[in-house]
Amino acid sequence: MNITLYRKYRPQNFDEIAGQEFVTRAIKNSLRENRLSHAYLFTGPRGVGKTTIARLIAKGVNCLKNGITEDPCGTCENCTEITQGISMDMIEIDAASNRGIDEIRELKEKINYQPVKGIKKIYIIDEVHMLTKEAFNALLKTLEEPPLHVIFILATTEIDKIPDTVVSRCQRYDFLPIEKENIKNLLRNVAIKENIEIDDESLDLIYRKSEGSARDSFSIFEQIVSNFNGESIHISEVQKALGVVPDIILNDFLQLIKKGNKEELIEFIDKIWETGIIIETFLKDFAYYLKEQFKKENDLSVDFILSTISSIFFILNEFKYEEDKRLLGYVLIYELYKKRIDNQVNAKYLDSIQKNKVEIKNNQNIDKSLSNQEINENRKEDVVSNIDFSIFEEKWNDIKLEMKNKEAVVNALMMNTYPDRMENNDLIIMFPNGNKFHKENIMQADKKIKVE
Repeated sequence: MNITLYRKYRPQNFDEIAGQEFVTRAIKNSLRENRLSHAYLFTGPRGVGKTTIARLIAKGVNCLKNGITEDPCGTCENCTEITQGISMDMIEIDAASNRGIDEIRELKEKINYQPVKGIKKIYIIDEVHMLTKEAFNALLKTLEEPPLHVIFILATTEIDKIPDTVVSRCQRYDFLPIEKENIKNLLRNVAIKENIEIDDESLDLIYRKSEGSARDSFSIFEQIVSNFNGESIHISEVQKALGVVPDIILNDFLQLIKKGNKEELIEFIDKIWETGIIIETFLKDFAYYLKEQFKKENDLSVDFILSTISSIFFILNEFKYEEDKRLLGYVLIYELYKKRIDNQVNAKYLDSIQKNKVEIKNNQNIDKSLSNQEINENRKEDVVSNIDFSIFEEKWNDIKLEMKNKEAVVNALMMNTYPDRMENNDLIIMFPNGNKFHKENIMQADKKIKVE
């Protein structure tokens, strides 16, 4: 019977665990000194070793050859049954499909039964955050005072959904994403054992796609291996298999952005759409490509790279339910073009300030009899009269954001407003129909604002 690579090469002792050194060291010490907790809570991303270590605890407690040990033999009847997942003294429960109070009540009845072959009965509840509120309440008393022959191990990827009353009754361990070199070494060793050749760039890409999950990296690796039937695996084939956008396409898009031609950028988005490239994948890969530019010598500013990456992930989140995904690409083009215009406006504005400074400095005919008040009033009139209404149109969202930082209530009232026109150096803003309440409140004396 064929089994997946992840199950085939699953660690069978604590020394084989990749990463999680703090967790494994603490658990091994507890087993060595026989200071086991009655309940553990393992939290961390998927596929980083939570369930694997839970199984190793079961082996360490119930090993027939070595007794309670940090180094279970792996060959005795108990160890073998735990490895195969058929031990009657290790019960794994998927809380996603057994999440109700009835299931927990049934569990509470069963825990009174003594172990069949081992010293302890180990209950592993995976994705425990999926339990209902009533189920958690039913579990509380059992967690606080379980029978002496029972150890609970709760595993979750979403610790924030676990009630504090449950967390406080468990010994908590936080699992981290596995480091890049650890996962690459795991895959190299598997490739050698399976007689597979794979280049380092391919391993880098697998790690990137796995996001630090050993299980996901094995799944991706196996998917790639099955496509090439034992042949040597190179980065170009891996990119195709995983649907990753090649760097040459990402670089072409970057060059078009530098060029600044909106029509060409829109045409480019349409073209990659027609070739079957998923727009969300394209945008994520482009963000990663930009991040990698930090390591290279180029003419890209840090501000451009960071602001573009920020725009990409804002768009991916804001429009995740949009059916026509091409719109995500169009919105990115708009955001980049708007920032380009903003930068040009700001540069022009700063340039005009510099010129005015020079003119004032060189002017020998200033009437020194003018009072400071008159000078300030004239300056205000000059500045206001030079305000271009188009700036308000272009930067209205930025202005509202500034209001949000200073006065959240005002920002809420002005959320749906838009600039209409200038009258005698006053900006007239419009409220949509049905926003009478907002308009009346914004006109109150304590809500009046001043844009400087």
